[in-house]
Amino acid sequence: MKIAAIVGRPNVGKSTLFNRLQGERVSIVDEMEGVTRDRIYGKSEWNGVEFSVIDTGGYVVNSEDVFESEIRKQVLLAVEEADVLVFMVDVTTGITDLDEYITNMLRRSGKRVLLAVNKVDNAMRYADAQEFYSLGFEELFPLSSVNGGGTGELLDAVVAAFPKEEPETEIKDIPRITFVGRPNAGKSTLVNALLGTDRNIVTDIPGTTRDAINSHYHKFGHEFILIDTAGIRKKAKVHEDLEYYSVVRSIRAIENSDVVVLLIDASVGIGSQDLSIFSIIKKNNKGVIILINKWDLVEKETNTMKQYKKELLDKIAPFTDIPVLFISALKKQRVYDLLDIIQEVYENKKRKVTTSKLNATLLPLIADFPPPAVKGKRIKIKYISQLPTRNSVSFAFFANLPQYVRDPYKRFLENKLRQHFDFRGVPINIILREK
Repeated sequence: MKIAAIVGRPNVGKSTLFNRLQGERVSIVDEMEGVTRDRIYGKSEWNGVEFSVIDTGGYVVNSEDVFESEIRKQVLLAVEEADVLVFMVDVTTGITDLDEYITNMLRRSGKRVLLAVNKVDNAMRYADAQEFYSLGFEELFPLSSVNGGGTGELLDAVVAAFPKEEPETEIKDIPRITFVGRPNAGKSTLVNALLGTDRNIVTDIPGTTRDAINSHYHKFGHEFILIDTAGIRKKAKVHEDLEYYSVVRSIRAIENSDVVVLLIDASVGIGSQDLSIFSIIKKNNKGVIILINKWDLVEKETNTMKQYKKELLDKIAPFTDIPVLFISALKKQRVYDLLDIIQEVYENKKRKVTTSKLNATLLPLIADFPPPAVKGKRIKIKYISQLPTRNSVSFAFFANLPQYVRDPYKRFLENKLRQHFDFRGVPINIILREK
């Protein structure tokens, strides 16, 4: 896949352009400087050419701020990955020292650079944009990323600048694995450990990751899209608009995933927020794995792990048929065991059981333990079928009086399904219909 990266100093409009190219609000846009911290990936298409776009954090030099030093690393990584660089500047401020510094850095990269002069939305600003020729680029592209003016000419140049090569056959249906949890649970550290590279920013400050970051993982016989998300906080603690969008984006990432890995900070314990995130995963019918991270920081006795797991399962009951793994992402303890478990849960989520096998297995068990009679009326379940739903695992039980089947008996049916067919890590929907 061809890649274009948008780079520049903070607050020149990179994320606004990125969102326009995506046709949706993918990157967070806010008037506060430094909103985009990590590289955000998306797809765009122009004149029949499909390519990836990277939005980067604003490039800053000679700063002591921990985020700004990490952003510099992310920009440099994006420059390495990209085929074409869109260098964005701001016509309203003119050329700054930082623009000149970035110009020299990009020139050293040896990559094709297209200079985009943003916020050109009238004739006077169009004339002011000509000043940027002094940076030494052969061509510049005046545009307004807010209203879209001039973006067509820029995209024509981006597509023309891509190296000519044979189109790659894109692999479809790669499992999407989303990592969620409270802020500072270790999600980015875990994803970086799996990838073997500092793809995502990691600091000790909670809430470092604000957007959902996609990474293509292809190692050890596994191929996944790994999605690192912002930590999900309680609504009462979400004060900034920016924080709100981060939480919304994490929830959207859950909605668009196949398997969700919930990280719990072992040094903090299982909190109401962890249970809230678990509830979101379950409501969305996603495969789920629970990781107890930072297990190396916990003082242990003989049964510490066993007791911790029991406490966890008691809190998330009745859905307890879930893989639980105790790890240290920082020390890479047991992190690679996760790969096989992800594959297992993904396969379980896709599992289809034939109608004949369902009925042959479950109807005798139901006959031995039928639903309790209600008001003297006997309830008979006569037929079972797995519904052809794409995004959930659902079974229809056809009965003469489905309205009288209570939740405890539905749990009995679910337990029998799990006992005879492997759906570990996958929510099961039990639906009673009239026969």
